[in-house]
Amino acid sequence: MTVNDMICKMIAQAGGNKHDIAHFLKVYTYARLIGEKEQLDVRMQETLEITAVIHDIACPLCREKYGNASGKHQEQESAPLVEAFLEDTGVDEAMKERISYLVCHHHTYEDVDGMDYQILLEADFLVNADESQMSEAAIRHARETFFKTRTGTELLDSIFL
Repeated sequence: MTVNDMICKMIAQAGGNKHDIAHFLKVYTYARLIGEKEQLDVRMQETLEITAVIHDIACPLCREKYGNASGKHQEQESAPLVEAFLEDTGVDEAMKERISYLVCHHHTYEDVDGMDYQILLEADFLVNADESQMSEAAIRHARETFFKTRTGTELLDSIFL
């Protein structure tokens, strides 16, 4: 299954929730752009792109179960949903494990252990900063604290600062 096939599958799974669909498509676009500009190897780029598509897979369940989709709840609920989504996609076990790890940690900014993880955080932040109308002070703090890639930092500066 291609990344585009997974995008279509995720859109179908979103049940018409336009916000969720637009959100993951924006995160995917930024992640793909940053990954390509930062010259990730093919496997890491594919891992990043798939992860960006499904990173918020637990949001509908969390909203139903807890009344919100907080990062903590998403991280707790994601693993079985990721496993089910990736079943029969042709993704190998090692990549499935990495994707699950990234999805289950995409609101955790400590112990970032790879460029795929770093770029996912940056791409999601770029989208969340806009969608939540984050203050300039909060954006500057994020820039200084966890933005590491040249491309992600340049995008943050161009869009917000």
